[in-house]
Amino acid sequence: MLKGVHFILSYTCNSECDHCFVYSGPTVKGTFTLRQVKAAIEEMKRIESVEWVYFEGGEPFMFYPLMVEGLRLARDAGFKLGIVTNSYWATTEENAELWLKPLLELGVSDLSVSDDAFHYENEENPSKNALRAAKRLGIPVGTIRINMPTKLEMLINKGRPILRGGALLKGRAAETLAEKLPKRRYDRFTECTAENLREPGRVHIDPYGNVQVCQGISIGNMWETPLSTLDAEYDPERHPIIGPLLEGGPVLLAKRYGVKHEKGYASECHFCYMVRLALLDRFPRHLAPRQVYGSEG
Repeated sequence: MLKGVHFILSYTCNSECDHCFVYSGPTVKGTFTLRQVKAAIEEMKRIESVEWVYFEGGEPFMFYPLMVEGLRLARDAGFKLGIVTNSYWATTEENAELWLKPLLELGVSDLSVSDDAFHYENEENPSKNALRAAKRLGIPVGTIRINMPTKLEMLINKGRPILRGGALLKGRAAETLAEKLPKRRYDRFTECTAENLREPGRVHIDPYGNVQVCQGISIGNMWETPLSTLDAEYDPERHPIIGPLLEGGPVLLAKRYGVKHEKGYASECHFCYMVRLALLDRFPRHLAPRQVYGSEG
């Protein structure tokens, strides 16, 4: 019952955050064209269960005209609208209102704004301007705050919410943050608790056509097979990556393909990502895009 489709409008971002799980950054390539956005939305209309369309990245506001037109097309198709942004554009409250007024007119129902030290550790945080401007305009708005957990929190929550606020140890986060966190024995990670891989409620689509049920796990390419067909024919047990994860988590995924690994990991996401990284060349169509694994090749 797919409820939401999230556009990774671009992998380009003005920031290069340690916790990013798609390896975005200023020099990273990959951006939707308007023609691709139109084609994707037409396919979404064929999936009766889809209600929401989100635009995120990277940073979608870096491609503001494309984002606004995509929102308009999604609204006209009858979808609810959401955006995820780091609010770099909200340099003042007045400027933030200029950026946000068109979104109000389009009926955006959910604006998620990053508000944490990972994004703005050594510089002024513009999210306060974005939040105040959105609230004044009447746009539903919330914050995404990512914080390193304490060791006690890790123990209480059995290692699952790795970074308070929802970020998980995959992509760049697995490479930069995992070493700072306590580790648990690898054999405890026998299930995936971060995503509903059996019946995903949302997928991420990117400019290259990858339809991802988890960042870096693709169920097909929508430029080759229509999105509606990929949704209708989704068979998680037969997927070479998802199948083992459903059966026995990262432990079984590593065992199934003979992947050598460490004795401990910070979370099931951390373990899973490192196993997938080792399998990248073996399953290039299922572990896609390479961008999520820090490689554009």
